[in-house]
Amino acid sequence: MSVDSISPDHFRGCKLALIHNHNILVYKRDNRDDIPFPNMWDLPGGGREGNESPEACVLRELIEEFGIALAVSDLGYRQRYKLNHLGGYAYFFAAQLRQQDIDNISFGDEGQYWQLMDISSYLAHPDVIAQHKVRLLDYLKVHTS
Repeated sequence: MSVDSISPDHFRGCKLALIHNHNILVYKRDNRDDIPFPNMWDLPGGGREGNESPEACVLRELIEEFGIALAVSDLGYRQRYKLNHLGGYAYFFAAQLRQQDIDNISFGDEGQYWQLMDISSYLAHPDVIAQHKVRLLDYLKVHTS
């Protein structure tokens, strides 16, 4: 089956840009050789489990990684991207992060630590996963004036 013939619901995972006052919620990935992108800055999200929808996937991952529970209606941006190297698709979401969510973060067991990083610093940082920069820029083109 070619990538072009894969149905839109065949997706592998999701990422979420959570924005608060020109900052983005990020975490430093573990520094292990057995994971992709070790010691890089990453966004909440991860791989699909079972037949979950993109929204269910990203919201589950957000709870697991940061203890933040959002509603589907909080996801203000959704874009699908073809994964040429793996086949299938990934979804990129963006939402506004509330102060009470930041105050109640319960960081999970994946990653070294989290922080709110200025979006400009994030985009310029050499240790950010490249496709996340591209996808965040796509979002910013639509949602900034």
